[in-house]
Amino acid sequence: MAQKISVTVDSVVFCKVNNQFKVLLIQRMKEPFKDEWALPGGFVNEGEDLETAAKRELLEETGVKVESMQQVQAFGEPGRDPRGHTISIAFLSRIFCEEDLKASDDAKDAKWFEIEKLHEMKLAFDHDEIINVAQQFL
Repeated sequence: MAQKISVTVDSVVFCKVNNQFKVLLIQRMKEPFKDEWALPGGFVNEGEDLETAAKRELLEETGVKVESMQQVQAFGEPGRDPRGHTISIAFLSRIFCEEDLKASDDAKDAKWFEIEKLHEMKLAFDHDEIINVAQQFL
């Protein structure tokens, strides 16, 4: 019997303002983790390239379009997603904070957060771990 494993992508988007790095987060519109803050991302469509999926999800959820992304790492700890076994490929982008944010699709809101203040928040899934790994690439 084939095991069902889903593949998702998450985008870690950093910008720098006054020598402080900020990260782009979305507020989830649906369960799981409804109303909690998370990285923009979602499921990869069949036949879709991973980076293409990450760019699509980022644009759909935040209105931000990026030209280039860097693949960071895969995250696949069983139980990281209550919907089932999900492997997420994380991508990193660096952009200017002046980008207009427009939450849509399954995002209720989109905002920039200072990285130093993230420890005060509980992020959805394992997104705090993903951000910590991505910070090593700054």
